[in-house]
Amino acid sequence: MAFSLRALSKSRQLYANRAILQQEHAVPFRFFAKEAGRPTVLKGDEMLKNIFLEVKKKFDTAMEVLRAEKITIDPEDPAAVTHYAKVMKTVREKADLFSESQRIQYTIQTKTQDIPDARTYLLTLKEIRIKRGLTDELGAEAMMMDALEKVEKDLKKPLMRNDKKGMAVLLAEFDKINKKLGIRKEDLPKYEEQLELKIAKAQLEELHKECYEAMDTQKKEEFKDEDVIEPKSLDIRNFI
Repeated sequence: MAFSLRALSKSRQLYANRAILQQEHAVPFRFFAKEAGRPTVLKGDEMLKNIFLEVKKKFDTAMEVLRAEKITIDPEDPAAVTHYAKVMKTVREKADLFSESQRIQYTIQTKTQDIPDARTYLLTLKEIRIKRGLTDELGAEAMMMDALEKVEKDLKKPLMRNDKKGMAVLLAEFDKINKKLGIRKEDLPKYEEQLELKIAKAQLEELHKECYEAMDTQKKEEFKDEDVIEPKSLDIRNFI
């Protein structure tokens, strides 16, 4: 146990940074959004100070939740993955952090707001998906592009997003695609939950890997006669 304690104590950032602060880039978005409505213009130092205090507050809130919940580092156990996802959801809600779906939505809004035509819009969505590491398992993107080709062929010109009539036709085609693929708006919460479970599993896999690496390093340096223990047997709360 001394081995695991020393190894993971030297790697406290495994959990804090990987599992929590990987979302820290969402904090300034929220912060600036809230500050945008204030008439007072903040100077550089004051702005940085406020950002630091805001991030610290969110971090402390997140750590309070994590100290109260037992996390099992076992990405192969569905129950452990589900529990971890629920804990992280609680962290996001209490610390006012974006979920992955919210971050994707924010990215789409900021990246596409000035795009005038439908084709560039769809290509940008594809770019965002790829950068996020998401897969188009159903082939929806190709079907959407085919629908756009059909609409533009009828229009005999590129479809602009401010063309209300043309966009209505395209959205109707998209509705047909969704129906064909069995995608319903009322099921969106379910899809978001599935996404969060995939993310939770990936985070646990990364944490599991880094726990092993941390303990293996300490074994080679200080604890050569001790065996590396299973990360799932550890109580993370002892190391944060």
